[in-house]
Amino acid sequence: MKALLLSSYRHLELAELPVPALAPDEVLVRIAACGICGSDVHGYDGSSGRRIPPIVMGHEAAGTISAIGSAITGFDVGDRVTFDSTIFCGKCAYCLRGQTNLCDHRQVFGVSCGDYRRNGAFAEYLVVPQRILYHLPENLSFQEAAMLEAVSVALHAVSLSAIRPGDSALVMGAGMIGLLALQALRAAGCAAVYVTDLDPIRLKLAQQLGATATLPAAKEALIPAILERTQGSGVDVVVEAVGQGATVASAVGCTRKGGTVTLVGNIAAEVPVPLQKIVTRQIRLQGSCAIAGEYPQAIEFLANGKITVKSMISAVVPLEEGQQWFDRLYARDSALMKVLLTP
Repeated sequence: MKALLLSSYRHLELAELPVPALAPDEVLVRIAACGICGSDVHGYDGSSGRRIPPIVMGHEAAGTISAIGSAITGFDVGDRVTFDSTIFCGKCAYCLRGQTNLCDHRQVFGVSCGDYRRNGAFAEYLVVPQRILYHLPENLSFQEAAMLEAVSVALHAVSLSAIRPGDSALVMGAGMIGLLALQALRAAGCAAVYVTDLDPIRLKLAQQLGATATLPAAKEALIPAILERTQGSGVDVVVEAVGQGATVASAVGCTRKGGTVTLVGNIAAEVPVPLQKIVTRQIRLQGSCAIAGEYPQAIEFLANGKITVKSMISAVVPLEEGQQWFDRLYARDSALMKVLLTP
């Protein structure tokens, strides 16, 4: 089969690899579309330590079942499917609590690190365990379905944020997850959702997707702008989708007493936090990791239009062109949001 192989850092090549063999509880998916995630771009140069070559990256995908294992039930050859990016064991204490994203034996497609190596979906075929597999409705294209992983990540973050109808929220960072969090917050009942980013193109897209207002990202301008719009109290919830020290500090400064800051971005390994503000204002800092059962809701929301993704798909290109599109994303081409590769 064809696969886009990261053979060395910042070098991708089209390779011929064996079609993976099936275990009894697995299906073989012929990949129709796979998105390039920001984590793939960070792994492209080795900076994340989670894409050690050689590895086939890619974990945001959808396709058609071409073969099934002997123990498979409820799925058949020809079914249109998508799948979670996280392979969880289903047996550890966290999985039994429903916290599959925290599984003790968690693996992620397209990741190679010190603990494991698992090829991903920048390939013609991928083997997927049934426990992370989902049927696709006919009205969802494969290109839209390749966005379901990111939609699920945003829904998980919002599910942890204790949203109440009528709440106000701020999304920090208008990248893919930030724009999806904006829509997820709206779907959860927020009356006002503000968005901040440095990029005017992304802020314009945030406006088109329902932001109440887009605001300047600099702390000295952002905090006063939020306080002005919230009668001096701050927003109920901040979804921080950047992951740097300055944005985390700004997030705390924009949150009302007793409010919540949900941290999704994780670019920096460590950041300083304004501890006294967090303690004396009783602000809850909540980390959000991956997905824990949000796929069905994500599929429903895309199918019924509560969340839309078409405007975020910048390009759909053949697997063979992967190198040049990775280079553009790595160079932070502001014209690009999500690039999908098709084997």
